[in-house]
Amino acid sequence: MKKTLSVLLAAALALSFTACGSSASSAAPGAESASSASSASSYATTLADIKEKGQLIVGLDDTFAPMGFRDESNNIVGFDIDLATAVCKELGVEPVFQPIDWDAKELELSTGKIDCIWNGMSITPEREADMSLSKPYLNNKIIIMTNKGVTISSKEELANYNLGTQADSSALETLKADPIYAKIESKLTEYKTYDQVIMDMQTGRLDAMIVDEVLGQYKNAQLENVFGVSEVDFGEDLYAIGFRKGDTELTEAVNVAIKACIDNGTAAEISEKWFGTDILVKE
Repeated sequence: MKKTLSVLLAAALALSFTACGSSASSAAPGAESASSASSASSYATTLADIKEKGQLIVGLDDTFAPMGFRDESNNIVGFDIDLATAVCKELGVEPVFQPIDWDAKELELSTGKIDCIWNGMSITPEREADMSLSKPYLNNKIIIMTNKGVTISSKEELANYNLGTQADSSALETLKADPIYAKIESKLTEYKTYDQVIMDMQTGRLDAMIVDEVLGQYKNAQLENVFGVSEVDFGEDLYAIGFRKGDTELTEAVNVAIKACIDNGTAAEISEKWFGTDILVKE
């Protein structure tokens, strides 16, 4: 009887261990996911990795004209597209332009889905802390564009109007760093894209928008200059390319390639094509 009980007990224990093994096994997909995540995070971090891959994956907001946007044929075009293509030629790799959610650009970069953020991205203290930034390559300015019948002669007057800008944009960051923000926050609407801001300007829902000069002037010209430009602005705004914090070698390689494009005249030709003048930053 005792032997029978022992056998039954042993069988029960074996079953128990089997169940535990099954539980551990059920956790295996999680372990595989972690492994996959680890594999996904083994993205290129050096110039050699990029060259071996043969590609530089460029993250961009594909609505940010004229830096990177879609034309009538749905092709991604723009100043940054042309410059990145020229730079990649210098590096000996192909550019791959990957549209991203601009609000999540830091996440896209840190998880290795893209190799860099190259899309009229302004230099800010936060980005300098979080990313490895290239040298400034383009001059820009944060301006106030006004609807018909609206004149804004001082920042304080912004509080009298309905305002719009793009969420997580350089313009918004500039606004938040300005003392005037506390007075206009309740009047300011954040949009996912500047195209949405412009649509609400056209319908009269907004009186003014705070926007990058390069985008605002380009879009305004397409609309036959329906918007005015205030004499007040929020100052100069330099553009840079963002890489992962540890990717300093790749950052420097792109700096060198941009300088080569400036020295051989390619960069000036691209700037003339999109802006009618050379607005690249020279060392």
